[in-house]
Parts: sequence; structure tokens; C-alpha cells
Amino acid sequence: MLMRRIELVDASPAEVAAVVERSPVPDRAVRAQAAAIVDEIRRDGDEALHAANVRYGGGLPIEQIKISPARMAVAYEGLSPDLRDALEDAAGNIRAVHREQHPVDHLVEPVLGIHVKRTWSPLRRVGVYVPGGLAAYPSSLLMGVIPAQVAGVAEIAVVTPAGPNEELDRTLLATAALLGIREMYAVGGAQAIGALAYGTETIRRVDKIVGPGNAWVTAAKLAVFGDCGIDLPAGPSEALELVDHTADPKAVAADLISQAEHGPDSVAALVTTDSAIADAVVDAVAELLEVVERADTIRQALAANGLIVIADSMASAIAFVNSFAPEHLSIQTADPETIAAAIPEAGSVFLGHWSPHSAGDYATGANHVLPTGGLARAYGPLSVEDFGSWRQVQTLTKAGLAAIRATIGSIASAESLTAHRLSVDIRFEDSP
Repeated sequence: MLMRRIELVDASPAEVAAVVERSPVPDRAVRAQAAAIVDEIRRDGDEALHAANVRYGGGLPIEQIKISPARMAVAYEGLSPDLRDALEDAAGNIRAVHREQHPVDHLVEPVLGIHVKRTWSPLRRVGVYVPGGLAAYPSSLLMGVIPAQVAGVAEIAVVTPAGPNEELDRTLLATAALLGIREMYAVGGAQAIGALAYGTETIRRVDKIVGPGNAWVTAAKLAVFGDCGIDLPAGPSEALELVDHTADPKAVAADLISQAEHGPDSVAALVTTDSAIADAVVDAVAELLEVVERADTIRQALAANGLIVIADSMASAIAFVNSFAPEHLSIQTADPETIAAAIPEAGSVFLGHWSPHSAGDYATGANHVLPTGGLARAYGPLSVEDFGSWRQVQTLTKAGLAAIRATIGSIASAESLTAHRLSVDIRFEDSP
């Protein structure tokens, strides 16, 4: 059996819960070890960073981890025209979409003489983690850096692990040059997160860390949260396809394996009310596995985390999808817009036959840094707003404070916080 199969009508609540209740970092040992690594970086700086690079890989010697803009520029000059055009097109679309996300200040006057303003400002310094090592992801560099630039972040530090032979991918370096990056470090894993969060002699600490990564990176981000801001826990890739009899089985299969090829811990799920279409999709997956390059990785992912869910009604299928809260959701049905309106709990949604996951991963301009592990119930895609912070500014006149004086006094007295009441009343003593 290529993928596990569940009939919802026969499944117990415990069986369904075992499928939908998951975490971006399910291994508690990984969490503990990642926390220990970042604590070593916090305590010993470059010395610990160097030791972690030697122990776990993904980093150059300390004196070589900073990548010069000149080296990025050389890589950019060596790009093929087709790849350069593709990167520039993708960057343009991402920038256009994210410009429309820029927060707008708001001013409200709930009572005459009381002004409450909500204002947004960009962060000063952020760190962008870009996965790397055996593979390189220039698309993730675009997705992390461009929203920060649109937000107006003054300093952007990029970290990415070196690959075999301590080399960095030339396309990744070229993309950094395309974006005008001035600060980039060849270091990855939990130690990179620790360096960004706490700072070392070589890497200055940041205010917030964003970007996807493996379980170690995600665990490290969770470990530093509280000392440093993070965007969201983005773990292994997930694809969920909600389909009916109108779907093209081969297109559905292609979407499933496009996310499964990220790694053996990727999740690929099919939800439908039609057993025949489910069988056709499974057959199509088997056919496609004969022609794709990362077939072994995909087979491992499907064996470990592949899932077919047969629902007795579309309402039941929708309820399952909302409980699962997938990272990527493709809806290939006769009326995808209506169904999408009933599913608020998903990271990035793709409607219809002509909307493959890979379009959003690379070129629509939507962000592909997304919540996983069911956290789409509480988080959304990385956005411009993630690169700033809100504050409230309150201005009252004498008449405005007088209008709410009794309200403040009554609530303060009920909470036995009489100094709160005094801070209002004292302003009216001997006041004309």
C-alpha cells in the first residue's frame, strides 16, 4: 500500500485525532538537543558556533562564514540568462503582492476628547534563515527577504548552511546579489538560530528570526522565542488535496508528490468522497514515481506520512480538512470557491485545475513560508506585517478624561486598585 487509507465513517474519534493532532517538531529529544545547542551559543559565542559547525556540519570556519557582497556579485554575473530572468520575474511578483500588505495606521475617537491611534513601524534588524546543505532554495531567500525590504527593515542578516565540501550554492549567492543583500553567513541548523538570537563575536543579534527549516531549525526557533521574536514554526512540508470526481487524477498526484519530494518527513494527504478518484490518484502517483528524480524520497514520505481519507459527504470532508489545518491545500472540485469559503484553517490555498502548488512556491508572488503541523489554525503565511510591530498612542483632553472618569473609578475600585482611581481623580483637584 503506497498510502495509508482511512474511511471517516468507520474511523473512531481517536483514530482521526491520531492523524490530525501533530506538531512541527514532534520529537521531544530534538527539542531538548536544539535548546542545548542554542544555549551553548548564547554562553560561548563564536567558540560554540565553531564547535557546532564542526560537530553538525553546515558551516565554514568562523573566519570564513561571512560572505562578501563581491562574491555574491560574481555569482550573479555567472547566472544563465534564463535563470536570471526567472529569478527577477519571481522577485517582481513577490514584491508586487507584498506591497499591498503594508500596514496602515488607524485613528479612532471612541469618545469626544479621546484619541486612540494604532501605528506600525518596521523592525530594525531581522535574521532570515534559508534552508540549504544538500539542496539550495533561492525561492526561500526571495520569500524571506522581499517582505522585510518592503516593510522597511534597516538591517537584514541572511544565514544558510553550506553544502558538501563547505560550498555555498551559486544560485543562492546570485539571488542574494539580486536582492542587494550585504550581510550573509554560511552557517545553518540550530547553531545559526542561536547566533541570530543571542549574537556572537561575528554575527550580531537580531530582533526577529524568520524562514523555514528542518526540525532542528524549528525546534531552535521555539527554544529562543521569548529572548528573540520568531515568525512561525514552519516544519516539514504538507500537501492536502480535497477533490471530487471532476478532478484530474494525474494533476492531483503531481501536486501530492511535489511537496513529498522535499523530504521523507513530508506529509501528503488526499481527501475525497469518491473512492474511484482516490484509486485513480494512487495509480497516477505510481506512474509518476517512475519518471521523477527524487522517487526514493517521495516513496519514503508516502510510506511514513501518506494518507487517503474517504469521507461520506463533502461536509464531513471539509470538517476533516479544517481539523487537519494543512500547510498547502488544493481544492479541485466542481465549485472550489464555495468550498474554500468554508475552510479558514489552511496556510496557502490553491483553487482549481490550473493552480498547482509549485505556482505559489515560486512565482505567483504569494509567500511560501507557511505554518505546518496543524498550526494553520493559529498562524498565516509570512507577510510584511511580520517585519514590524504595532503600538497604541492615546491622547486625552480634560473633557475626554472626565467622560470616562466614573468608568475608570468603578472598575479600579472593583479590582481594589485604588491608585488607578487616584491617578485620574488627582488631575481634577483644584482644576478650574
